Amino acid sequence: MAVHADLHTHTTASDGDLTPSELVALAAARRLGALAITDHDTLKGVLEGVQAGNAQGLMVIPGVEISAVFEPGTLHMLGYFGVHPAGLEADLDRVQQARSERFPKIIRRLNDLGCMITLEEVAAIAGDAQIGRPHIAKALIARGYAKTFDEAFNRWLGKGKPAYVEKEKLSCEEAIALILKHGGVPVMAHPFTLELEDTDLKDFMAQHKERGLRGIEVYYPEHSHAQMRLYRDIARSLGLVATGGTDFHGQNRISAHLGDTGVDKDHLKALMDLL
Repeated sequence: MAVHADLHTHTTASDGDLTPSELVALAAARRLGALAITDHDTLKGVLEGVQAGNAQGLMVIPGVEISAVFEPGTLHMLGYFGVHPAGLEADLDRVQQARSERFPKIIRRLNDLGCMITLEEVAAIAGDAQIGRPHIAKALIARGYAKTFDEAFNRWLGKGKPAYVEKEKLSCEEAIALILKHGGVPVMAHPFTLELEDTDLKDFMAQHKERGLRGIEVYYPEHSHAQMRLYRDIARSLGLVATGGTDFHGQNRISAHLGDTGVDKDHLKALMDLL
């Protein structure tokens, strides 16, 4: 499939390395036709991205990636919008407040474990962006406690690791409802992270279609060919739109380059028709 649009990317508005303008410039350089900016629990990078896209002749789709409660795995809900959804940022404030309370706890745990970093140096690394675990990973690397992002997460920051702190999240139903409230299309991100068996996954998707789920992220760098076939079949059988993207965070910490994974023009049209 010829990739025309990368529908899952992050900027410095959350935990990406590139500003929205830099991300758009890279997308244009890689000859993409469209890009969705889907920062974690915020739309603060969207307006700059849309303006940069207009200047470059590149379609930039407003989006967001919302973390939701789920066991045994991890659930992220992508939301796509036809226009910038005024008011959604205010509705996400509770999630943002929970994030701001989480990171001092992570740093205290790291200090207790002998990793003497401070919130101030992490905030300096984050700059104007909201603090995220990748910024803490950068501080660990700068201090010599880890050599790479993978080591920082595998040793300290990943789920279940010694410095991990769970964050307050919306329920899956709340995330879907919030996206629908603002005129968006809710899409289940990278379904493999739910850690459900195949039949349970289809039942889960069917249940949430009844609650407003409109799509599944089928094309993703960490999906195997068998997983992509499964997710594509579920999408077809349930009448859900199939989306895809790289989950791009930056040039130096990626499993795929921007636009390596995504959707073609037909898949993009199916999403835009819903918007």
